[in-house]
This record gives sequence, structure tokens and C-alpha cells, in this order.
Amino acid sequence: MFMALAAVMALALAGTTAFFLLGEDGEAPAPVSAPAEEVAPSDSDAQDEDETPPSEPAAISSTDPRFVRAGQCVSNEASAGAKPELLIGECGSKSYEVLRRFDGKTSGEKDAEEKCAKVDGYTNWYFYDSELDSLDFVLCLKQRG
Repeated sequence: MFMALAAVMALALAGTTAFFLLGEDGEAPAPVSAPAEEVAPSDSDAQDEDETPPSEPAAISSTDPRFVRAGQCVSNEASAGAKPELLIGECGSKSYEVLRRFDGKTSGEKDAEEKCAKVDGYTNWYFYDSELDSLDFVLCLKQRG
């Protein structure tokens, strides 16, 4: 009996190890290699502590409006009369510049109108109301020409 239990435990351990090594999707992990020797950074690779970071922000990899910030632009990709489908994109013709973003609980249209009424130059508003209030937000937008 002890031998059977030991065999079952060994098989379970092997199966668990294989699951973690191969991942949930069944693909083998990419091989990782260590460098043959450690290379010291050259003077051109070293950054000074006083060096300022670049002034231009890094590009956002997502077009999801949940990640939009003031100063960025969104476009409405929905057909006329349908619920808006905003995507982050270039600030061009017929896009909307985000003038202000309010994060936190929103109750909908009236709340969005009240918040954006205090923002100079806004022409449109957009709100996202989820079941989790911490994910809610309101965007105050200005339509570009």
C-alpha cells in the first residue's frame, strides 16, 4: 500500500511540474540562456544621475479608452446613433481631445454633464460606469476640426 501511495504521489508531482513548466496553454517555455561572461557597461552606456528623462512620454500600447489621459485624443468608431466605441488614437480631424478625466464613481449622464460643465472648452463628455466603482471614469472632450 505504501508503494502504491508513493507511486501516485510521484505521478502527481511529475504532472504538476510538467503543468508549470509547459504553462497552461501547452506551449513549451522559450529557452533562456545566461551570458557567458559578465560585461561591464561602457561609459557611453552609463547614465548620469543628473540626466533628465526624455520630455516626450512613452507611446501607449493600448487603444482602450480606460487608459486615456488628459491631452490625448480618442475617436468614436461606432456607427451613427450607436453606443460610442472610443479608441485612443492620433489627434486629427474628427477626433476628440481629452481635456479632463475624472476617475471614480459616476452615476451616468447627469454626473458627467455636471463634472464637465466646470471644464473650459469642452464640447462632449463620455462616461464609463462599471459594476466596480473604482473603475468608473468621466472624460470631458473637445471635438477637433
